[in-house]
Amino acid sequence: MLGMLVVIKGKAVFENEVKTNQYVYLEGGKITAAGHLSELPSKYEDAEVIEIPESHTVVPGFVDLHIHGAAGADTMDATPDALRTMAEALPAEGTTAFLATTITQEHGNIERALENAASYCETGNGPGKAEIVGVHLEGPFINAKRKGAQPEEYILNPDIELFSKWQNKAKGLIKLVTMAPELENGLEFVEYLDKNGVIASIGHTDAVYEEVEKAVKAGAKHVTHLYNGMRGMHHREPGTAGAALLFKELMVEMIVDGIHIAPEMVKLSVAAKGTDRLLLVTDSMRAKCLNAGIYDLGGQDVTVGNGKAVLADGTLAGSILKMNEAVRNVATFSDLSLLDAVKMASINPAKQIGIFDKKGSIAAGKDADLVILDEAMNVEKTYCRGELAFQKGN
Repeated sequence: MLGMLVVIKGKAVFENEVKTNQYVYLEGGKITAAGHLSELPSKYEDAEVIEIPESHTVVPGFVDLHIHGAAGADTMDATPDALRTMAEALPAEGTTAFLATTITQEHGNIERALENAASYCETGNGPGKAEIVGVHLEGPFINAKRKGAQPEEYILNPDIELFSKWQNKAKGLIKLVTMAPELENGLEFVEYLDKNGVIASIGHTDAVYEEVEKAVKAGAKHVTHLYNGMRGMHHREPGTAGAALLFKELMVEMIVDGIHIAPEMVKLSVAAKGTDRLLLVTDSMRAKCLNAGIYDLGGQDVTVGNGKAVLADGTLAGSILKMNEAVRNVATFSDLSLLDAVKMASINPAKQIGIFDKKGSIAAGKDADLVILDEAMNVEKTYCRGELAFQKGN
């Protein structure tokens, strides 16, 4: 069976460089070959050809490690339709893989969401839409002082037995856990997660620098939405935020919508941390892709308007950010090249959760997840495992 030949007359972002006049051959949902057009094998000449004009750029699909919902659906809805709605909506912003993210809630609600995610991944995770590559458990093992939009009545101290039960219900899909290491049993919990191949992410935490240092030594490798839901920096005590920038062991999330972090602080963070240890997330909720209004997040009313989502008291409650917007913003705010911006949206997250053998870059043997961007970083087309998942105007 003949595959698809993507002829790129403009730019293509590979792992370490931007190239022009390239071809990428897709077959069976995979990239089977890539190279310069001058070296195109004759055996591909009869394949279906997709020409990418000089004004457009091909990038690897984005990987969002922190997303609650989109297009009216939320992970906590705990239905196959909700996850399918998210998976079908996300390619419009260039996202081809994501961690379905939960919120602090009553045990039964979390368990239903985890069981639903496991079931969906077994039966509904096909090509032509974004792929769920695991679950991000955000809470309930967090500090109430830094709860943000997490419902306080369901917050718990870290509990290995409870987490083990939930991981069984998720059939091993929980890849990342946001937690506060300074809480009782916190460091033991970090050690347990690390030994069992789950990433402990420091977030919704009041940890001081020394407490973060202890967590890193215990195996913490990630920080949830930098500056938000954590102790901030001070010149006499670096706090969670300062520690996040200083410890090389930590991969750090940023919500780059111009609301959660001021553009100047984004630039400072990139200068301090470097693009190899930062990644872009949306932390979006169900209102993304919809009109302004009132929406649910974890049983709470969230008002959406003027580009942001807030609780009744004004607390930020996730975002309505799209990944291509985050890529554009971080490049603009920090004077970054497209190569570095894409690294933070594709390569770094794929490496962080151990799927870089399949996702995150354009290379032979990987999933055929490709995004075509115009000059303003708007998404023109997205292919998910070789199938067209989004086309502008359709």
